[in-house]
Amino acid sequence: MMRVKIYGNKYLKPFLVIFSFILTIMIGVIRYLTGPELALSLFYLFPIALVTWNVGRRAGIIISVTSALSWLMADLMLLNSFSNIIIPFLNETFRLIVFLIITYIIFELKKALEKHKALARTDPLTLVANRRAFFELADMELNKARRYRHPFSVLYIDIDNFKEVNDRLGHNIGDRLLRSVAKTIKQNIRVIDIIARFGGDEFGILLSETGAEAASLVAKKLKNKLLSIMQGNGWSVTFSMGVVTFEIFPDSVDEMIKVADSQMYSAKKKGKNRIKHKVIGRQGNINNPTAPLEADSH
Repeated sequence: MMRVKIYGNKYLKPFLVIFSFILTIMIGVIRYLTGPELALSLFYLFPIALVTWNVGRRAGIIISVTSALSWLMADLMLLNSFSNIIIPFLNETFRLIVFLIITYIIFELKKALEKHKALARTDPLTLVANRRAFFELADMELNKARRYRHPFSVLYIDIDNFKEVNDRLGHNIGDRLLRSVAKTIKQNIRVIDIIARFGGDEFGILLSETGAEAASLVAKKLKNKLLSIMQGNGWSVTFSMGVVTFEIFPDSVDEMIKVADSQMYSAKKKGKNRIKHKVIGRQGNINNPTAPLEADSH
């Protein structure tokens, strides 16, 4: 718990830079005290790697230069140990080059790892979150809602007649349609809200700290926007939406999605192109599905 608190602190990066700077100076002092016979330059890799990984390439370059200067100062104070005054300068030039190469490698490895993580959490077609990322983020939202007792809402959206568009117009058009849906949703929700493609023609949206009235307005707005875009492109699809507002909270994200999915299928069974909204709380609980308030709208 303490580790999370420290690493979330806004002073972490400045602290790491200062700590690494002091460490490089200390290594230089030890170099001077132990003399030229012990090779301690390997120890500089720790502060260089620490700062490059956690702060960035620029900070890594600064610590690399500081490390080389620290070693150079120690060697200049031990100048009598060298046969030529140029040797310390040549040594530190080559050492600096090595430090900078290591900084570059570490930074590129960190960037590649972050890119890989992002790809693992992103739907490659629509570039929104995938199901896995949605579940991770929704679990965080669920824990936050339990802690602060704030309601939240989930939208489950299915594209009606999407298969017909794929069959009639081809998969390229179907892919364009899915990208258009994702883009439209993303442009019409808040930054703190979460949109994900669950696979096929289904999308999920988590509306953080959003009650029933606001969730209903968002669902209607999205439906109208999406229908307008579809009609403008000549795509004969509509949207069935299941909306659930949680004022008391489910035990898991799976349970949350199951309720929203059920509402979406209920909307499809009633004729498609409609919104089915359930409010869990006030008059009931999640274990009593007949008690929550429900609304049906086109």
